[in-house]
Amino acid sequence: MRALVWHGKEDIRCDTVTDPAIEDPRDAIIKVTSCAICGSDLHLFHNMIPAMMPGDIMGHETMGEVVEVGEAAKGKLKKGDRIVVPFTITCGQCDQCRRGNWSACERSNRKAEAAEKLFGHAPAGLFGYTHLTGGYPGGQAEYLRVPFADETHIKVPSGMTDEQALFLSDILPTGWQAAVQCDIGPDDTVAIWGCGPVGQMAIRSAVLLGAKQVVAIDRLPERLGMAAAGGAITINFETESVIERLNDLTGGKGPEKCIDAVGMESHVGLAQPDTLYDRAKQVVMMENDRPHVLREMIYVARPCATLSVPGVYSGLIDKFPMGIAMNKGLSFRMGQTHVRRWTDDLLRRIEEGQIDPSFVITHTVGLEEGPEMYNVFRNKQDGCIKVVLKP
Repeated sequence: MRALVWHGKEDIRCDTVTDPAIEDPRDAIIKVTSCAICGSDLHLFHNMIPAMMPGDIMGHETMGEVVEVGEAAKGKLKKGDRIVVPFTITCGQCDQCRRGNWSACERSNRKAEAAEKLFGHAPAGLFGYTHLTGGYPGGQAEYLRVPFADETHIKVPSGMTDEQALFLSDILPTGWQAAVQCDIGPDDTVAIWGCGPVGQMAIRSAVLLGAKQVVAIDRLPERLGMAAAGGAITINFETESVIERLNDLTGGKGPEKCIDAVGMESHVGLAQPDTLYDRAKQVVMMENDRPHVLREMIYVARPCATLSVPGVYSGLIDKFPMGIAMNKGLSFRMGQTHVRRWTDDLLRRIEEGQIDPSFVITHTVGLEEGPEMYNVFRNKQDGCIKVVLKP
């Protein structure tokens, strides 16, 4: 089969690789009908998250048709079912899964010992996302093996298009969880840093959850335009002071709820001098991530605010203003998305027309064009916000 394969920093190729096969009775094999490039794939593209190996297959936003089912999964799946595959692999039986903490599944990370050395405790296995999360082949391919398939799937109703359903795999529940974690009330201002795909879903989630006003922060006109179309007030951080605008919009009090949909690779620019500091420390390997957004959120947030962090961070950060956060009484909520906690509700909302996640798609291409689209997406060319691949 063909698949997008990681060969090193900024080197993704469309290769011919071995077809997947059933390895466990709970497995299933799907023929991929749609997959997508995620912003967090760029962290792997830039080789900023450890434990990628040449030959690893990329991708964790995937859906398709079931073509083979292991004996233990036949009660839940059959050939011909259309399913979305959550990016978190979940057994459904461990203590964390029973609690609904799907991204902390205690059984699905088949390389947990390596992750425990870094994290203390291992997270769940993830598709296409380094050997610290299991080293599972990803879904930017013609076929995908789904471990624990009896639990790790979302059935797609007949009549729902791939484009409507695909993002249940990651960015829609990720944006939704980011907003839900804020406990949004009708008098709240929700400020969202980053108007990429997750930020766009968080914007619409915050609107659906009844925020008084939603403020979206980015620098790209096409992203800010999409945010405004979703009901957000926009701030261009290259031409305006984020702190001054947020204070103006909140009567000088600051936002009650803040969402970091940027994560470890904050834009580096003269307007944010701390990003230059972070980039210099990255070059000499004295810091992993660029946490400009976290610092800005902590500074501008209203005392006793909630800060929600769906953006990916990989390791150590510097100059984290813990004293400010403590003295302001801020609450932090973060983590990989518990996809299955949210998807029944989100599937209903899609069917009822409350949200159509396909709005975020700007490019649809064949799998063989994937390597070039990584560059287009990374460089933010051609108004690119979200890429869907059709194997």
